[in-house]
Amino acid sequence: MSFLNSIFGNSDNSDSQKSNVNWIPLTNLAQLNDIETISNVKPIVIFKHSTRCSISRMALKQFEKEYDLDETVDAFFLDLIAHRDVSNEIASKFNVYHESPQLILIKNGKAVYNASHSDIDAEALKGKV
Repeated sequence: MSFLNSIFGNSDNSDSQKSNVNWIPLTNLAQLNDIETISNVKPIVIFKHSTRCSISRMALKQFEKEYDLDETVDAFFLDLIAHRDVSNEIASKFNVYHESPQLILIKNGKAVYNASHSDIDAEALKGKV
């Protein structure tokens, strides 16, 4: 099993490499109203992650490795398996088609950019912020 974990990673949150992102856990529906309000002052990024998907894990790790926008945006992390209701409401509230993994940029209360799977790229996000 450790061989597979070294290739694909495992689904727990204990990683040997520290993330470059100061994630804010997104765990409840009320936070979406806060995100909408805050986004009028500062851009918000939401990363929707499936803890059961190796592709999602790879996209997350690559994004975290390249990310350097902590001063520019607030970054929210959603475990969509644990918080499916929040994931569904994001799709509805911000009018984005649900995908996983997915990166969504919110500005002025609206989703202005989203990417999924291998299109998730911290450099591309910089150009949208």
